[in-house]
Amino acid sequence: MPSGLVALALGGFGIGLTEFLIAGLLPQVASSFAVSEAAAGWLISGYALSVAVGAIALTAATARLPRKPVLVGLVALFVLGNLLSAIAPNYPVMLLGRIVAALCHGSFFGIGSLVARSLVAPQKKSQAVAVMFAGLTVANVLGVPFGALVGERWGWRAAFWAVTAIGVLALAGIAALVPAWAGRVHPATGTEPVPGGPAATAGGPDPVPPGGLRAQVRAFRSWQVWLTLAATALSYGGMFGAFSYIAYTFTEVSGFASADVAWLLMVYGVGLVVGNLVGGRAADRDRDRALVLALLALTLTLALFGLLAGSATASVVLVFVMGVTGFASVPGMITRVTDFAHGAALAASANVSASNVGNALGAWLGGLAITAGLGYTSPLYVGAGIALLSTVVMVIAARHARNTK
Repeated sequence: MPSGLVALALGGFGIGLTEFLIAGLLPQVASSFAVSEAAAGWLISGYALSVAVGAIALTAATARLPRKPVLVGLVALFVLGNLLSAIAPNYPVMLLGRIVAALCHGSFFGIGSLVARSLVAPQKKSQAVAVMFAGLTVANVLGVPFGALVGERWGWRAAFWAVTAIGVLALAGIAALVPAWAGRVHPATGTEPVPGGPAATAGGPDPVPPGGLRAQVRAFRSWQVWLTLAATALSYGGMFGAFSYIAYTFTEVSGFASADVAWLLMVYGVGLVVGNLVGGRAADRDRDRALVLALLALTLTLALFGLLAGSATASVVLVFVMGVTGFASVPGMITRVTDFAHGAALAASANVSASNVGNALGAWLGGLAITAGLGYTSPLYVGAGIALLSTVVMVIAARHARNTK
């Protein structure tokens, strides 16, 4: 494993921690700043909105810059945001810190995925992306309990100081271990360098795609880019349509106590880690087939979960499988959209924005189902329906790609 990949994974871990740990700290933060629960909730929703905006805006603004310095700058922005949160004297500064930290999220994973895939041989590019995203999936497992544990022992500010320190380590690691040529694109052919090949030397190609932002925008003329973005949004919508209300399913349908929800969510998080790594390996063998199978498996898992949610044992097994199938498509989707976009970082970041749009869509539709009186298993069926749409879109994309070869 290239050492640069480890540095990227550490950066992903830090960014994932700052996203998830706040959930376990909200009561302390609200009490510290004497704000309502609803106001404290903006530390989560404001972060999500900032991710969606920053993914496109920062990637577009840095289109003509070399990718390694851009990554270093993004992690520096992350460190600054968490430092603001750690020392915040009042709630507005705390919210500002969250927004600043979130701005780097989408661009880091978008540009970082291009850098990660350039560090390995072409036949292992999806696995490289999976390694980088492993940091995010591990953070999903540890984020809430980490925040709650540190906050309980040393106060909520200590949790943000810890994340700030992880950010500093990631920044130093990326600066020292990611090669200067990583992520370069040949100005004439648009192809990526092969590690150790001529593009990885000082006399290699330019460090940014030709034409900067204009060339990256042209990548969106491809129907395959749009189909992949749609499949990404729908796949996340299916998973998060179910996941957003899974605590209610556990307590109101499966019969678990509220205290059990934390470890059940960790089971789901472990599934994300497994799905990410397995999905990356499968995508490098036959990407479109792996994506279709992963999305179909997610559809069936959510539907089966809805049917068997009354069984505690089945719920534990299925929430793990839900994590596996829900994240198995992520590495392949990223390499697919960037392949058809000819390495455009804007397309990679748009994929992150699409996932956040899907999160919002799924949570909204799942909430509507509950409000309509359809019960706490209804978000699982809603998620299955959205995931089925994603499967259909992916089948269309795969057939179109095959027919146009």
